[in-house]
Amino acid sequence: MRLVLTLLIALAGGAAVAASPEDDYIAARDKAIADITAQESANTPIETIDAQNEKALADLQQRLTAILGPLSVKDFPTTGTSNIQSLNASDIGYGMLDGLRYAQNDEGPSIVASTRGLTERWLKSKSAETEADFKLPTDIGAALKLDNFYTQAIGSDAAFSGTLDFPLKKPEGADMAFARLGGWTQDIGPIYEQRVVVSVVKGDRVLIAEAPASPAVPKIAQCDSIWAAADAAAQKAQQADQGSDEESSASDPANAAWEKGDADYRACMAQRLPDDPSFPALLKQAQDLADGMAGK
Repeated sequence: MRLVLTLLIALAGGAAVAASPEDDYIAARDKAIADITAQESANTPIETIDAQNEKALADLQQRLTAILGPLSVKDFPTTGTSNIQSLNASDIGYGMLDGLRYAQNDEGPSIVASTRGLTERWLKSKSAETEADFKLPTDIGAALKLDNFYTQAIGSDAAFSGTLDFPLKKPEGADMAFARLGGWTQDIGPIYEQRVVVSVVKGDRVLIAEAPASPAVPKIAQCDSIWAAADAAAQKAQQADQGSDEESSASDPANAAWEKGDADYRACMAQRLPDDPSFPALLKQAQDLADGMAGK
């Protein structure tokens, strides 16, 4: 009897500390990153590193598929591909949110799905960043309100710049829902190809949808004139600074003018776009995405 009890206690103890599928995923991901980093340090041929990277990503995709199961959102595929584009820190697409991306093509709507646990771990790692541009809060709700979250979580080669937040109605059953209009850019100034980005947290799932704005966001003359004036002032300041001995500060007045013009332009759009005839359709697009992800 004592032997049986000892075995039962040992089994119970082992079950208590057994790794979860998410733990196994994180361990496999971190090992793959470490292996690739070691190969880079050893000057391993890039072809060998790329092959290992692809193999590891396929393994992680399979693990995530088992964790997340099939997606069930109308007009989106049921199976996804890894949201992380590379495990090589030297590559674009490294360090993105752990999850699967579901899309019919590269340009159309997409959904990135993750779990609360994986998202919280990812945010914890981002909260430890020393550079302010990469630092994120650990709270999911707070992170979803930041452009920088979308830049790092679902973007790979451009930054997300928000135009306005939609007055979204939280779908029934959802714990959180947030929607933003904005665009991807590698520069400062107006973004004319805007996207609707909608995030829903429901139970253990974190879903982030992105779709081209439909209808297209119109140009608003008053806002365009704000940017045009700022751009002209910046270029004038830049020309005045040409040949300056203070090379490090030569572009400061120009950059300040561009940055203020960009902020003023987006503030103008946020103020005036809700009165434009296109806005109800844009709001409906965001609400439909949120309702669909919440299973409404």
